[in-house]
Amino acid sequence: MTKHTNTSKKVTCNIITYTTKKKMEDKGKNIEQAQQSCYLGWMSLQSQRVLDLKQALAQRRSHEGTADAATDEKKLRELTQKIIGDFKDYARKRADLSHRCSSNYYAPSWNTPLENALIWMGGCRPSSFFRLVYALCGSQTEIRVTQFLRNVDGYDTSGSGGASLSDLTAEQLAKINVLHVKIIDEEEKMTKKVSSLQEDAADIPISTVAYAEEHVGEPNLAVDQALDKQEEAMATLLAEADNLRVYTLSKIIEVLAPMQAADFLLAGIKLHLSMHSWGALRDRRRRECIIEAADDAGGKEGK
Repeated sequence: MTKHTNTSKKVTCNIITYTTKKKMEDKGKNIEQAQQSCYLGWMSLQSQRVLDLKQALAQRRSHEGTADAATDEKKLRELTQKIIGDFKDYARKRADLSHRCSSNYYAPSWNTPLENALIWMGGCRPSSFFRLVYALCGSQTEIRVTQFLRNVDGYDTSGSGGASLSDLTAEQLAKINVLHVKIIDEEEKMTKKVSSLQEDAADIPISTVAYAEEHVGEPNLAVDQALDKQEEAMATLLAEADNLRVYTLSKIIEVLAPMQAADFLLAGIKLHLSMHSWGALRDRRRRECIIEAADDAGGKEGK
C-alpha cells in the first residue's frame, strides 16, 4: 500500500513538474513565438493525419465487398469528424492568440512568401475547398477513363460503389454548388469588412498625427489606441474567417460519402503541406540566385 502511494505521489509530482516547466517555457515566449509554436504543432498534427487517412482508406479498400466494409466506413466517419475537431481546436487557439496580436496572422513570418501571397484573412479561401472537390472529381474521372482504355484490370482510384469523388451523384453536386454560392457570398462580405479596416489606417487620428509630428514615427497615445482598436477588429475578423473555413469543411463532409470525405480531406491536407514545402524550396532557389551587376538594371537574374 505504501509502495503504491509513493508511486502515485511520484507520478503526480512528475506531472506537476512537467506542467510547471511547460508554463515557464510558455511564459518565456513572446507572442509571435507562441503563435509560431501553435502553427508548428498544427503542421505536425496534419502530417500525422495524412498517415491516419491513408491507413484508413487502404484498410477500407482492402475490405471492399466484405462484411468488414461497414466497420471500416464507421471508422472513416469517426476519423473525418476527428479531423474537423482538429480544425475547430486550432481555430480556438488562433482566436485566443490573435487577441494579443492579430496582425501577425495576416502575413505570418512562419509562412513562406508564396503562402503569404496567396493568403486570405489569415488562411486559405473557404471557396478554394470547392475548387479542390471539382479538381479531384475531374482528375479521378480522367484517370479512371485512361486506365479503362488501357484495359488495366483491377484498377480503382478510391474504391467502388460511389466511393470516388469522380462518382459524385447529381444530388451531391447540386448541394455542393448551392453551398459554393453561399460561401462566396460570405467571403465577399468579409472582404469588404477588411477593406474598410485597411482604409481606416488613413483616417483620423492616425493620418493627422503622422502629418503633424515633427519627427516621423514618434510614440503617440492616440495612435496606439487607434491601432489597438484596429487590431481587435482584425482579430474578430480572423476568428470569423476561421469559423467560415471550419463551417465550409464540415458542410462539404456532410454531402460526401465516408470514403469521398476521407479522400477530400487527405487531398486538402496534402495540398496545404505541399504548398509550404514548395514555398520553402522556391525560397532556397531565390536565395541562391545571384543578380549579375551587368544585368541588374535590366532586371535579369542569373546564377
